[in-house]
Amino acid sequence: MAVALAAEAADFAGLAKYGMFGALGHQEYLRRAEQQLRVLQGQGLEVHLRVLEAGDFEDYCAAVGLDPRTAAARVAYAGDPELAGEPFVYAGERLAELLPVLLDDHRARVRMSVACAALLDALGDDLAGQARMAAVMQYVTSVYLALAEGAGEGCHLLTLRCHGPEDGEELTSAVDVCVEGGRLHPAGRDTEAFCVTLAAGVASGGAGALLLHGDPSSARPSEAPSAGPSARSSAGPSAGPSADPEASAAGPPEGAPPGPVADRAPAAPGPLGPLVRGWALADGRLRPMTAHEVFDELADDAERGLPFPPGVVPRPGFPLPGFRETGEGGGPLG
Repeated sequence: MAVALAAEAADFAGLAKYGMFGALGHQEYLRRAEQQLRVLQGQGLEVHLRVLEAGDFEDYCAAVGLDPRTAAARVAYAGDPELAGEPFVYAGERLAELLPVLLDDHRARVRMSVACAALLDALGDDLAGQARMAAVMQYVTSVYLALAEGAGEGCHLLTLRCHGPEDGEELTSAVDVCVEGGRLHPAGRDTEAFCVTLAAGVASGGAGALLLHGDPSSARPSEAPSAGPSARSSAGPSAGPSADPEASAAGPPEGAPPGPVADRAPAAPGPLGPLVRGWALADGRLRPMTAHEVFDELADDAERGLPFPPGVVPRPGFPLPGFRETGEGGGPLG
């Protein structure tokens, strides 16, 4: 059985005009919904939850020709198979604790649905397209595992943005990667969304950037590097014989944009802040960024409204698995 919940007050207010909730306020609606869910679960029914979004619900009703004021429309929307991923199963939790998890899960499923549509557009859904999709998903899985292995112990953050080669829609995704005792924590919905989003960028021959933000709690005192020529970057002069040329701890890379973003770059001497490594996606292929490019990408993110990590240490990306060519053409898949 599928149930759609107006989890957020703004959606509840936007849907109240259809007479869905009578005279109930949002909190009383949620209290009654929890009672009903527990009754259904107590009867042995498997209940699948999804978020009832006002704008999305109205678009859905317009697309399928349903009156949003009817119970039939809400039932159909709750069971809509177009939302990607396995259903969110209710297990008797209190809604006060469950709603943040449900909302996070819903946002990941929306990102995954958008990325799946882009992936299908790039590959097609015939037999040849399905074979290419399997190859792409195998590749992005190997990339994800390599990123987790390279990140090491702790909880790290992967962020991804990409778009198609011809001004396609920008796709974004983020996922926490946690490694403890050498073991990668089980993947969740965010991991699925990340892998599908990367697959869409690879399959479409797209462009973008992937950043690995190291666990901030893993910051450690400055240490002399054992870096060879391969670790050198274009990030400006070192702070002295013991400075890490890869980390650019003396300040922002040479040519970094002036202003508040550059002012927040790491200074020396002092402890190393969180490490950030990066990879550029170009023509559907990933390549390691230099430390300079990583800093520039962080600065671009700040201009887009994302927080600039305080004390960040840009580092080059490490090598990732390559994609095995299967065709000719603009992207990796032809």
